[in-house]
Amino acid sequence: MCTQLFDPKVDYVFKNIFGSEKHPKILISFLNACIKPKEPIVEVKLKNTEMTKEYIEDSFSRLDILAKTSTGELINIEMQRADERNMVKRSLYYWGKAYISEYTGKGAYTNLPRTICINVLDFILLDEEKFHNKYLIQNVENKNILTDTLELHFIEIPKMKNIDESDLLSIWVGFLEDPNNEKVISLERKVEELQEAKEELARISRDPKEAENYRMRENARNDRQNALLSAEEKGLKRGIQQGIQQGIQQGIQEGLTEGERKAKLEIAKSLKGILSDEIISEKTGLSLEEIKKL
Repeated sequence: MCTQLFDPKVDYVFKNIFGSEKHPKILISFLNACIKPKEPIVEVKLKNTEMTKEYIEDSFSRLDILAKTSTGELINIEMQRADERNMVKRSLYYWGKAYISEYTGKGAYTNLPRTICINVLDFILLDEEKFHNKYLIQNVENKNILTDTLELHFIEIPKMKNIDESDLLSIWVGFLEDPNNEKVISLERKVEELQEAKEELARISRDPKEAENYRMRENARNDRQNALLSAEEKGLKRGIQQGIQQGIQQGIQEGLTEGERKAKLEIAKSLKGILSDEIISEKTGLSLEEIKKL
């Protein structure tokens, strides 16, 4: 009987595959494919491996992966399926949290580590053609890089239309999009880590306990999405109601203002020939030009 594989884009499954201490080669392969460092990463140490039941059920929790390389780099990876319209700033926030987590209040700032955030997105975020984009701090005029301490990566899965067998990151994105893709299956024989990831995904998908965790995580995600949609709907209704009320108030005010002006014009007409235009203007607040036209 063929097992229905879980979606590897579900953050719980993603973390089990790429953030498992049992399978460091998978994460190392993915990081080398994404970052493409001058010297390949050969060792990583995971810093947040615990996933309690309460954490899995919490719709607002983030199942990200935080790892440190043997050369001291900090790398945070987040798998995000829904566009909550805050991805760029949230990525900077997570970068900041990871960056300062290594500072104990002692020692030189120069010892703070190079910190990289990798955002794997199941939606289109950026106005860029490529599915993988890297951002650094650089001079806007001559493009000189100020520092490589901050590095942000955005991988937009929907932008990748075809798997490029010569690009390992493209292969990994193909696996995330559809682990049963024929090309992904054919590449499992060539890429050891890909085969290992597929086997781990199959194991998770067969395990009743993991299936329950998967279900809870999906329910938590649905609850969060419904909460966000509900908040947006309430905000829209509130905005419409406020707009209507403001429109009514503005209309009343404009009506009163126009009525007052007409009354002043009538008074001014009745005073023409009795008082000078200057005195009428002073008493009614109308301009001399308006009074002369009467």
